Amino acid sequence: MPNRTVASRAVQRPNDTTIRYTISGPADGPTLAFIHGWGCNRGDFDAVIGFLPEHYRVLAIDLAEHGESRSTRDIWTMEEFARDVAAVLEAEAVGTCAVVGHSLGGAVAVETGRILPDVVSHVVALDALHYLSLFLAQDEQQAHAVLQPFREDFAAATRRMIEGGSPEGTDPALNDAYFTKMVAVRQPAGLRALEGLVHWDMDAALREVTQPVTLFAVRSILSQEAVDRYGDRIHIVPVDLGTHHFHVESPEGTAKLLVDALSE
Repeated sequence: MPNRTVASRAVQRPNDTTIRYTISGPADGPTLAFIHGWGCNRGDFDAVIGFLPEHYRVLAIDLAEHGESRSTRDIWTMEEFARDVAAVLEAEAVGTCAVVGHSLGGAVAVETGRILPDVVSHVVALDALHYLSLFLAQDEQQAHAVLQPFREDFAAATRRMIEGGSPEGTDPALNDAYFTKMVAVRQPAGLRALEGLVHWDMDAALREVTQPVTLFAVRSILSQEAVDRYGDRIHIVPVDLGTHHFHVESPEGTAKLLVDALSE
């Protein structure tokens, strides 16, 4: 495992928004930008980053109101989160990079590729995009069905979401750990970010994104409907590395997947 020197930095955006991130690796190396999922933070990628080859330049970003980043803004769309990422890439004068997003971060990665077509070379999603009740633009009735449980009992709905992303036989203690972290997401950003996700028009975004998109999806959760719908646009690779948070559970295997994908 490489011994990386990691620097912590921050960039300012409008509406009292401070985006904090870490950077490591040589300035002239191929660049990866990591985007965590909903209710998570950049620390989820620490172990994965440790298994990447030393010549990679790596950014790990806390989205607004996640981890150490803070914001008082009112806009919680996937595009606005992507502009958080874009601000970091601009601050670091990144000329070209691949963006890697987990879960909601996968939507943010696609949006980052859309708004920065000359910078983003490859979009990689970690167990994202294939959950059709979340990542497809929902009409008002469908959106209400997804969001109302969170409005009524946020903790219970968060628990069900975590369990839905866990293959049969998952250690309950693992789900408990994810629940403890994710249920503490800062509000109102937590609920508003979910609203932004279910209203995000993934199909429209994918029509505009010209970069290759690779999805590593938990095999037991990946539906044939998602494969049939997006298999000709997204390179979908089923994996058996753990739960929806497999990058946390299998960092070495995840790092290998990323290196292989980006080397193709």
